[in-house]
Amino acid sequence: MEKENVFGITKDMIIADCVKRYPATEKVFMEFFGHGCRTCPGSKREDIYYGSKMHNVSVDAVLKALNCAIKK
Repeated sequence: MEKENVFGITKDMIIADCVKRYPATEKVFMEFFGHGCRTCPGSKREDIYYGSKMHNVSVDAVLKALNCAIKK
């Protein structure tokens, strides 16, 4: 059984897994990574850190927005 992360969303989480677990994060990923993020095959194997680097955005900013989205 997979443990729930008590620290929220972390940079090593796979993007598609994050959206599946926390549907509210989909809008955040689209905001930072673009609307194609939802259908990108890479989202099933790439973590948030890699996605942030590929899209040239701050990992910390993405994580802050993602964690805020799941607390609403």
